[in-house]
Amino acid sequence: QLVESGGGLVQPGGSLTLSCRASGFLLDNTNAAVGWFRQAPGKEREGVSCISGSGAYIDYKDSVKGRFTISRDNGKNTVYLQMNNLNPDDTAVYYCAAERDRARACSWYGPWYALWGQGTQVTVSS
Repeated sequence: QLVESGGGLVQPGGSLTLSCRASGFLLDNTNAAVGWFRQAPGKEREGVSCISGSGAYIDYKDSVKGRFTISRDNGKNTVYLQMNNLNPDDTAVYYCAAERDRARACSWYGPWYALWGQGTQVTVSS
């Protein structure tokens, strides 16, 4: 199971940190890659960032490069998405997803992942 938290309402230019906590399995022991996705109203789900099971490979969508940072704390069995300089286009429901036995890769392709969280709402508005 994956549980996201940390969403909320923030003004443009503000910051939020999303958390994706795994339960029932260990991200580290299973070399689970984790991806962050988002879906805005009326739009398709899109990949935002991902991190491989080893943590050595990280990727970002172009529109968030330099603003978002993905990281993992295996001791807390959690992956984070630090989001800075948020703008209204970042408003969406954010989901994390995990796929085990992916030490050296991650993906923005949703069906690549077997396990999904329930999502957390991020609203950027003044």
